[in-house]
Amino acid sequence: MASAQPRLIRQATGGGLPVGSGGGGGRDSLQRRNKFEDSITINFRYLDSARTYTLDSSISDPARRFPVPYTYHYLGNTGSPAQPILFMPRGHAGFDPGFHNLDVYKWTAATARFFTTTRPYTELGFMLGSSQQQVIDILHTQNLKPYWNIALQYRLINSAGFFKNQKTAHNNYLFTSWYQSPNKRYNNFLVLVGNKLQAAENGGLRRVGDLDSANIPERFAIETKLGNHTNFSGDLFSTKVDIGSRHNDFNAVLRQQYDLGRKDSLVTDSTVIPLFYPRIRFEHTLTYGEYKYTFADTDADSAIYAAYYGITLGKPIDTIYQRDKWVEVTNDLSIYQFPDAKNLNQYIKVGAEYQHLTGFLRDRVQYNNVSIHGEYRNRTRNQKWDAIARGQLWLTGYNAGDYHGYVSLRRLISSKLGSLQAGAEVMNRTPPFAYNERSQFYRAAPTSLGKENTTHVFAALFNPRFRIQLAGDYYLVTNYLYFASYTRPGQNDILNLLRISALKTISLGKRWSWNTEVYLQQKAGGASLHVPLLLTRNRVQYDGNFGFRNLTVAFGAEMRYHTPYKADAYSPVVNQFAYQDTVIIRNRPDFNIFFNFRIKGFTAYTRVENLNTLRFRSGAGFKQQNLAAPDYAYPGLVLRFGIFWSFVN
Repeated sequence: MASAQPRLIRQATGGGLPVGSGGGGGRDSLQRRNKFEDSITINFRYLDSARTYTLDSSISDPARRFPVPYTYHYLGNTGSPAQPILFMPRGHAGFDPGFHNLDVYKWTAATARFFTTTRPYTELGFMLGSSQQQVIDILHTQNLKPYWNIALQYRLINSAGFFKNQKTAHNNYLFTSWYQSPNKRYNNFLVLVGNKLQAAENGGLRRVGDLDSANIPERFAIETKLGNHTNFSGDLFSTKVDIGSRHNDFNAVLRQQYDLGRKDSLVTDSTVIPLFYPRIRFEHTLTYGEYKYTFADTDADSAIYAAYYGITLGKPIDTIYQRDKWVEVTNDLSIYQFPDAKNLNQYIKVGAEYQHLTGFLRDRVQYNNVSIHGEYRNRTRNQKWDAIARGQLWLTGYNAGDYHGYVSLRRLISSKLGSLQAGAEVMNRTPPFAYNERSQFYRAAPTSLGKENTTHVFAALFNPRFRIQLAGDYYLVTNYLYFASYTRPGQNDILNLLRISALKTISLGKRWSWNTEVYLQQKAGGASLHVPLLLTRNRVQYDGNFGFRNLTVAFGAEMRYHTPYKADAYSPVVNQFAYQDTVIIRNRPDFNIFFNFRIKGFTAYTRVENLNTLRFRSGAGFKQQNLAAPDYAYPGLVLRFGIFWSFVN
């Protein structure tokens, strides 16, 4: 799960990802040549990896450009709070402010891409959807020098919503710079990343039965718990959110590396290419971060706040405003040793980190953390073995005693059998600060909570020949942390959960295929967690070109379904999903159709969503809406149309 967090330089846990969630280079790299210009070679890497990837221009998956993964559910509008349907541990070891309801829309330094390209390259994307939805994506990267690349990226997500006070307005921006000295000894990585996320909060519908009322034909006329007097705004560029949440953060990361090793060169007919084989690397990473979490209601309904939050306002109409702000400065020193100088994907790394935190909460607080970390990585040059073992232990400070360990081993068995991966992960963490009474979002009586400990064991089989992936995940969580109500945090003794999953592509004939993904998960014991037993996504589609050389077409239908379960409620004031044990969400399968095509660097995609909401009683229309959570409804019929253009400058 992608999440924004103060500890920025953190690698993904790998085995916990759902089957088919990515991790390799794209199947269709953007490398092309024409008679007017030289070919472009473009690839990228991540901050904590030496592995290179190519851009993916495939158009087969219609959900690929939607900001919310299909393994999540969100509260009815693009940009609204979202939560995984599949179980994932909430938070991470080390310091955590505790607000993850909008994480799916955030960019982080850990997922920033560092490019290298032979020519300037630009991507432009624009999507329009029902109810004034728009998503704008811009990427530009170029090498200022053969050894210096910069990249700029921007995204806007803006949607008026389908119900009262549901507007969202998100802005993300990212700048990266990667400089390598001509002698290959020195590397400088710079990341500047910011997120300004705004999501209006309506608290859900006052009466879910109004969805079926013939007397309320317009969805925007249905009464909501918060912001019930809000007027609809069709202004695409309006960013005003009077009642809702704002998450603003900014991160700057500067990483410098200096290598000791052996120089060499490659001599061709016309040039001499300098080479360098490192044996020892010294690394320093400086991180600065600001994180602001705000909830405000400038027209508060005293009855609603008294009923749901126990908040007594001074008069019938009042204002609620609460904000947590954190400032982080981190220094990290690490040393690498490369056993094989010609394989940068094999190394041993050890280091130490000092983190200083300042919080502006109910009062001003300051904390310090000191941790040590180590890592072993070996991706063999023949690509048959891929081993990872890493860990971090917090020695002193606010998070003293926290730790995170991860080990994974992947082996290519054969071209017929594919590869097998197995591993384990352990994590011990201090409760997130949103569970601490010093936070302005804390609305319950003070309580004592212990550290949460998670053990995760996983295995996966990947077989590209038969186009199948199988995986299994087991979680054991002691002192499981959650929100027990709209305001009160809670903790269970133990949680056991097993999930198995499968992804399979079945050929249905020439150019036609059926892609199916199935997840089965089962909780054992009485822990306060509800998940659906089954989540499945199926897509039947055509992939071809109709005989035209430069045309690529993908169209078909897709269905997503999960079995009934008691989905978490949502508490806007504390910005948390909360456990509930009364309302069962029973939804129809989501049904969509799509048509995408690409001509060279230009792509257009159309998606008609929620055809499952069609009904004929009480007046025909797309009004049989599914629920995302108690009192929160998904929209009816939605049409999305987008274009995407990639070009070489």
